[in-house]
Formats: sequence, structure tokens, C-alpha cells
Amino acid sequence: MARFEITLPYYGDVALMRDAVRSVLAQDGGDWRLTVVDDGREPGVPEWFEHLADPRVRYYRNERNLGVTGNFNRCVELAEYEYLVLIGSDDLMHPDYLSVVRRAAEREPGAAMIQPGVRVIGGDGLPYDTLADRTKRRLYAPRGPGRLLGGEELAVSLLRGNWLYFPSVCWRTEAVRRFGFRADLGVIQDLALVIDLLVAGESLATTPEVCFGYRRHPASESSATAYTGHRFEEAKRFFRETADRLAALGWPRAARVSRRHLSSRLHALTLLPAATRHAGAPGAAAMLRHALR
Repeated sequence: MARFEITLPYYGDVALMRDAVRSVLAQDGGDWRLTVVDDGREPGVPEWFEHLADPRVRYYRNERNLGVTGNFNRCVELAEYEYLVLIGSDDLMHPDYLSVVRRAAEREPGAAMIQPGVRVIGGDGLPYDTLADRTKRRLYAPRGPGRLLGGEELAVSLLRGNWLYFPSVCWRTEAVRRFGFRADLGVIQDLALVIDLLVAGESLATTPEVCFGYRRHPASESSATAYTGHRFEEAKRFFRETADRLAALGWPRAARVSRRHLSSRLHALTLLPAATRHAGAPGAAAMLRHALR
């Protein structure tokens, strides 16, 4: 019986998307299906999937472009199985990804989210270590064997520095469908969903086995929006709204951390020199406002 709906919300590089698909097809077991939701118009993509002719794969092309968040919600809408993954169209599953996630789900059947171990890779597929990823590992992410986390403790941890790798997370489909991704957010919608789930009493299971390749490169959506400043305008609004919400809930520590959002401010400062060179004054000004106000 199928349990895992692996969805691929696709837009962008065709070759990287094909590599991502092949990495999913290398998974073991008969309890999963891949659903690709194409939000672009790249030529030859429907024909490639038709030629693939793999019964484990469904392919849809949206009639109109839905945008990042809209396509995430379309993937959630199409999911039919117990667990859901939204792999990035440039990321790679290791062959044992589902094996690792299955064991974590058996260990913590009540968890709404499972975060496995991740290796960050660059555009060439080789290991790629950034300051942001080193900070995640050393300062924010929990260490040691698998753990079950939730409540204000986890909210504080993630609002201090979001150490999750969203495309690698396995979600309980029912929990995600209850909230969906906020249509007014284009970059930080994953953290917003996690906070919604934590407020609703859900939990996150971690497991240290590295089984996913998360790709970082300048063409990513998060990098593009950072250099225009839009990412940080959105983040500031989210953190302020979340601080008010958590204070009203009776989570004062999480509210304080959200109001300060220090890691997000520091991130803006680290990108400021590049924003000045590549995007000009508007993006740099937005970053400076985010860092200092």
C-alpha cells in the first residue's frame, strides 16, 4: 500500500529537474509515488515524461503559472497518501531517503514532520559549505540521535535560526492540508507552516542519517528575492506578526525571539555587499532596514 506522495513542484532548469526525478526513481519499496507539477512552459518536458512511461510517476502541467506558493498548494491538493514530500526541482534524494524516513515514521508515528540528515551541494552537485549552513549545524540544529521536538521549545529554536531544509522534510499530509501554505508569503512560507503546526500541537521528528542533497546556487528563488530585498521585507512582516501571535498564545520566549529575529538580521547584513553590487540601492536599502530596525 502506498504511503508516501513525493511531489516535485517544478519550474526552471530542465536538466536539474530530470536529475531530481531520477533520484526519486532510485528509491526502494513499492509504497511511494512521484507527482510532478509543472508550473512553467519549458519545451519538451511533457514529452520527456510521456517517454519515461513509469507507472510510479504522475505529471501535470498547470494551465497558468501559479507561482512558488501556489504550486506548493497545488501539490498538497493532489497528494493522496499518508505522507508528503515537496522535493525541490534541483535537489537530489539519496537512494536510502525513504528507508531513513520510514524508520523515523515507525519510531515516531505521531510526528507531523520528519527532518532527516542533509548534505548541501552546489550547482555542480559537489559538497558546498556556506556560512549559513555552518551556522545551522553549529548554533541552531539539535545534535545527537533522533529526537522528537515540539511546542514553544521548538518554536524558539526555529525562530532563533531556521535549521530545517524544507525540500527534504517529510510531512504528514493531513497536517499540512489543514493549514496549507500562506498565499501572502513567497519565501518564508515553509517556516510559517511549521509555526502553524506547532501552535496546533504537532511535533517534529529528527533523524541524523544523511540521505538528501539540498542544492544551493545563485539562481534559487531565495537568493533572487534576497538580492532584491523582497525576502527581508516579507521576513520582517512575518516575524512581527508571529511575535504578536505567540505572545497572545502564552509563549513569551518564542515571542521575544521572533520579535528580535537576530539570525535573519545578520543574514541581511552578510548579503548587503553583494546586493549593492548586483541589485543596486533598492535591495540594499531593504536589507539595511531589516537589519537595523
